[in-house]
Amino acid sequence: MRVMLDHFCRMVAQGHVEVYNEFSLQHEYGLFLRHAQNESRVQFERNVSFFFNATDHFLKKEIDLSVFSLDRQELHYAIEFKFPRNGQYPEQMYSFCKDIAFLEQLKQAGFRNAFFIAFADDHLFYEGNADGIYRFFRGNVPLNGMIQKPTGNQNESVMIGGQYQLQWTPVAGTLKVLLVEI
Repeated sequence: MRVMLDHFCRMVAQGHVEVYNEFSLQHEYGLFLRHAQNESRVQFERNVSFFFNATDHFLKKEIDLSVFSLDRQELHYAIEFKFPRNGQYPEQMYSFCKDIAFLEQLKQAGFRNAFFIAFADDHLFYEGNADGIYRFFRGNVPLNGMIQKPTGNQNESVMIGGQYQLQWTPVAGTLKVLLVEI
């Protein structure tokens, strides 16, 4: 996936593909994958019940992008996307964590590969104070364990079972990409 994402990012940097919000990122990347995955289905916003019988335990009900065999016997990729546009840094970062925990659930349930992809052109997602939830995204501290919701209903938390070193990679200008392989 890293090679494919790098190719996609080069296309973005060269102006061949335009991404300007999460919806455009999800669909442009899905179309990009559709060209590369001839023998697979690439579908958007699929409900987890399409793939699994027991779904009550999942943190979310829909997968941003799923890639699977025509007969649904092989679940190749589950991908979640974020491209935050309105600040809300700690809330968005918590949402990133929730997506990663959801992808861990999908992989455990049967997807062979799961990926979280975030684009950010606001430097405060990848630079600045490295306290609290920021430490994972700005401070080079591996993401794992119980992550507390930083604002609002702080009784909410999400458990990250794996350990992920988050690294933002430049795309063009202030635009950076974060890829997390579950």
